[in-house]
Amino acid sequence: MSRLGVEIGIVIGGGNIFRGVAPGAAGMDRATADYMGMLATVMNCARAPGRDAPGGISSRALSALNIEQVVEPYIRGKAIRYLEEGKIVIFAAGTGNPSSRPTPPQRCAAARWAPRS
Repeated sequence: MSRLGVEIGIVIGGGNIFRGVAPGAAGMDRATADYMGMLATVMNCARAPGRDAPGGISSRALSALNIEQVVEPYIRGKAIRYLEEGKIVIFAAGTGNPSSRPTPPQRCAAARWAPRS
């Protein structure tokens, strides 16, 4: 796809690990539940970077939470550079802000790397 000029960005979820609205979060304050959900997204994307996708396309994971030992921090210019290099960019931790209502993944991803000119 990248050879065709297509830039690929993936917004990762964490519902398979933790859901803030699930019974396991009962009695937990909202911010803590939100952060646990964001950490779940980081856990899901931590495996992917460095591994080549089918066809030899490499990927980089970027997180709105700063956990540099696990995943690179999200920096807009870095995300754009990776996309321009033909790498798949994997976005984790949503906006990094607890208490903000989740946006549809398409809007979240689009807001991160567009517009560029």
